Parts: sequence; C-alpha cells; structure tokens
Amino acid sequence: MIAQADTTLRLARQRRRAGRLLASAVVVAMTLFAAGHIGGLRINTTPSEPIGLWRIVLLPRPPQVGDLVFACPPDAGRAREARARGYLRTGLCKGGFGPLIKTVIATPGQTVEVTTHLHVDGAPIADSAVLDRDGKGRPLAAFRGGVIPPGEVFLHSPFPASWDSRYSGPVPIEGILGLARPVLTHAP
Repeated sequence: MIAQADTTLRLARQRRRAGRLLASAVVVAMTLFAAGHIGGLRINTTPSEPIGLWRIVLLPRPPQVGDLVFACPPDAGRAREARARGYLRTGLCKGGFGPLIKTVIATPGQTVEVTTHLHVDGAPIADSAVLDRDGKGRPLAAFRGGVIPPGEVFLHSPFPASWDSRYSGPVPIEGILGLARPVLTHAP
C-alpha cells in the first residue's frame, strides 16, 4: 500500500514538472515568435519565392522596378476569390490576408500588356506566362493590362502558378510593407 502511494506521488510530481516544462517551452516559443514578428521576421511557406525566414526592411523611398517586396493584397473581389480558392493564405493584412513576396515590375505611368505573357513598356518579362486555368482546371481571369495608375505598382513572381498582378491587377503602394530580405531560405 505504502509503495503504491509512493509511486502515485512520484508520478504526480513528474507530471507536474513535465507540465511546467511544457508550459515554459510554449511561453518561450511564443515570446520568440512575437519578438521576431515585431522585428519584421516572417516565414514564407509558398513556392513563389524561396522557402524560409525573411525580414521586412523599411522602404524609405517609393518602390522601384526590381524591388522584391512584402505586400498586402488589396481587400477586393479578386483577392477574396483567390483566398477562397486557396491561392492566398490568411494573415494580418487588411481583410485577413497574409502578405505576399513579389517583385515590382512596373510603377505608375508604365504600360503593362497582358497576352500569353507580360510585357512592360513593350519589353517582355521573363517567366511571366499567363495561365487561363489553375491547377484544378478552374478558369483564371487575367488583368486586362493598361497604364499603371498613380499610387499603384504591378507585382510579379517567376513561379508559374503564382497569384500576382497578372491576375489581381496593380496593387496600392500603401499596401507595401517593405523590402523582402532573405534571412535563412531554401529554394527547392
């Protein structure tokens, strides 16, 4: 009887210690995650850019062609449909969207032509095939093209199935969170 009581007491102590250790580990992990998030760190799990840890760096000037940026998609019909279809993740951007990592390929005043591929001011853009169907065979509506209006930019990713301005159209500059800088990434 006494041996059984000692065993029960010892197991209870071990469970309490394990519970405290687990709770401490959760608190430490949440603290590190919050500190990283506040420090501009983000994890990319999409194939549009290398997978891994990225940092958002302040953009102290207007975006320029060639800038790799974190951008919030506009909370509009096309983005909502893209999220419903599973192209976009949820996150902290307006409308509950997660930020995207894309390259600026056109700025206000530039002309984007959308056919089977993209052209900016007449120059072809590499890796810019415009698909008419997604991976599940559903129709994709491409942006019609035109002059990029003031306050907006055209974003692109070389990943063939990327949901970017080929389908959403230009995005507001105010949605750009900053430059995207890889910290620890892997391109499969």
